[in-house]
Amino acid sequence: MKKKGMLNSHISKLLSDLGHTDQIVIADAGLPVPEGVKKIDVALTPGTPSFIEVLNALIDDMVIEEVTLAQEIKVDNTEKHKQVKELINDTPITYVTHEQFKSLSKQAKAIIRTGETTPYANCILRSGVFF
Repeated sequence: MKKKGMLNSHISKLLSDLGHTDQIVIADAGLPVPEGVKKIDVALTPGTPSFIEVLNALIDDMVIEEVTLAQEIKVDNTEKHKQVKELINDTPITYVTHEQFKSLSKQAKAIIRTGETTPYANCILRSGVFF
C-alpha cells in the first residue's frame, strides 16, 4: 500500500502515464464526458468530493504548467475562481468560453468527475515536466 500521495489507483496510474502537454479535466458532476475520453468517477454524493478537494490532491502529485477555466467562472462562481487562483499560485491560467471548454475536453486523457454541484467548477490541467 502507498504511504502517501494519490491513493486512487486510477488517478495514480493516469498521473504516471502523463507526458508533457497531456491534459486532464477535473469536472463538476454535470460536465458531459465526450465519447472516447476515459471517465474516472469519484463522485459520492452531491458536493462530495468537491472540485477544490480533488484539485488540491492533484496539485500535490502533478507538475502543472497551465490551467484552463471557463471564463464564466469569473462571474458565476467567484468563490471557486478565487480558490483555484490561490491553489495554483503562479501557474498561468487560460480562459475560454464554456462551450470552448467542452470542446477542448475532447482532447483530455481523462476526465475526473467530482461531486461538485456549483456552476463552472471545471478545469483543464496541462501537464508539465519536473526537469
